[in-house]
Amino acid sequence: MTFNELCSRAWVRIVRSFRVLPMSVRWGLARCAAALFWIAVPKRRHVILTNLRLCFPEMSEGERRALARRVYVRLARAAVDHGTLWTGSKEEVRRLVSFKGLEHLLNPENRPVIVVSPHFAGLDAAGIALNTYVRGVSLYQKQSNPVWDKALLKGRLRFSNPVLIAKTGNNDLRPVMKAMREGLPFYYLPDMDHGRRNSIFAPFFGVEAATIPMVSRLARVMRAKVLWCIATMTDEGYSVEITAPLENFPTADPAADTARLNRELEGYIRRHPDQYLWVHRRFKTRPEGEPSVY
Repeated sequence: MTFNELCSRAWVRIVRSFRVLPMSVRWGLARCAAALFWIAVPKRRHVILTNLRLCFPEMSEGERRALARRVYVRLARAAVDHGTLWTGSKEEVRRLVSFKGLEHLLNPENRPVIVVSPHFAGLDAAGIALNTYVRGVSLYQKQSNPVWDKALLKGRLRFSNPVLIAKTGNNDLRPVMKAMREGLPFYYLPDMDHGRRNSIFAPFFGVEAATIPMVSRLARVMRAKVLWCIATMTDEGYSVEITAPLENFPTADPAADTARLNRELEGYIRRHPDQYLWVHRRFKTRPEGEPSVY
């Protein structure tokens, strides 16, 4: 076993031990970790601040830096909370994560269904907690670190044995469509830049962002309902809002549908700007002729 594997295994054990910590201690750890990573990982800090400058030009630089620091704290506490998500009982997970609008997802009339869940701080908490109520299907990105990949996958498979399909880059949705036809909700993350292939450019906070129009096209092919799932962190846990099915969606215009989803996502982010995962390079792919923003 390599030194990196030993270190990774140790960190997994440490994260699992966080289950017993009261929330006040979790917040304290999160603030300490956030301060450390703010200094130690300047590349991620640069990405966050660049995203915030593009999306919130009306803010001062000081306001954006303060917001970025709060984002770090949220992400650190989400990491600490994996102790409960990975090892807690079904009852513990449900106490940590509360739902509003769960009936929309559980309603058998809303099938097939796509659950659109963007990258908010409570994303993993919502996904694991949803598995205590309903079995679903989702795509997942394999981690480069095999120890962390195994731990994350094991944590996500704990309840109801969901169908988790590793992304391969081939965009083969046949396993997803098969599971949807069997009545499983498709839990989909819509807001990553996956490059130019299969993407279109749609405005996101007024900036053209490479976006895969999968929600519109898949909903049209499958005649599926589409629900938003917004997972935000609270002082004591997480609150997850699941909306009623979107009206007049999809249309015959995937580009217009994708732009609509981006606009609606903007609205949720403006309500909770420090809850969004600004650390990913959302504007990595630029339209032809535009320079990199990072």
